[in-house]
Amino acid sequence: METENKVGKGAIGVFDSGYGGLTILEGLRRQLPQYDYIYLGDNARAPYGVRSFEIVYRFTLEAVQYLFDAGCPLVILGCNTASAKALRSIQQNDLPKMEDPSRRVLGVIRPTVERLGEISRTGHIGVFGTPGTIASQSYDMEVAKLYPEYTVTGHACPMWVPLVENREAASAGADYFVKQEIERLFAADPQIDTVILGCTHYPLLLNKIRRYMPKGVEIVLQGEITATSLADYLNRHPEMERRLTRGGGCEYLTTENAERFSGMASVFLSTEISARHIQLG
Repeated sequence: METENKVGKGAIGVFDSGYGGLTILEGLRRQLPQYDYIYLGDNARAPYGVRSFEIVYRFTLEAVQYLFDAGCPLVILGCNTASAKALRSIQQNDLPKMEDPSRRVLGVIRPTVERLGEISRTGHIGVFGTPGTIASQSYDMEVAKLYPEYTVTGHACPMWVPLVENREAASAGADYFVKQEIERLFAADPQIDTVILGCTHYPLLLNKIRRYMPKGVEIVLQGEITATSLADYLNRHPEMERRLTRGGGCEYLTTENAERFSGMASVFLSTEISARHIQLG
């Protein structure tokens, strides 16, 4: 069991509206285990996927500020909804006005999109995401910037997150909802050859997604991609890399009941953890 491990100033902050960002954290710690991390899940106010841009932005900014105050010079938004609805505003409007404008906030959407050129053969991309992520068209816009000739088809899967968080990801009932959404996506564009799992909960449904996905279609997972992108970012920004502490520790924070969070986190991680409750807002 990984007990609560308080880390000093200089940890990498990882934020998510709930549990899904743990899949991003796991990817980061697997590839970059030397650094300290603080994970913050705003579970008490989740889900973010159905909330307005204004609410997601406010909640995300509160979490980012909390992690900055805890000593994190760098925060990863391990949440597609927060990356879609809040990242740009925080980067452009809030960071320059803060006491330490050299701190940074990064997301998961752009690193994911950057890899598409290496993967897709047809240029037809499918995106599974929460209603909020799909409605934001953030993937469409990012793909258009880098690959203007590509076609993006987004598809919201409102039942997938509840399946995961109610521990039904392995159940027979989950097959129906996974199969249904995959069929709907490919009915919209049969030429899709690459599908982005644009929600950090979805890797827990990966076995079923693979079962019903058409043969030859590449599935893009964000944990490994985010870690590779962060390693490249730190290599290009040694001034930030020098600010990070290297104790290999991780502290888990949640806005809900800490015991409940710790139990649910074990579904996402390969070990049990102990979290601490905090208040935002």
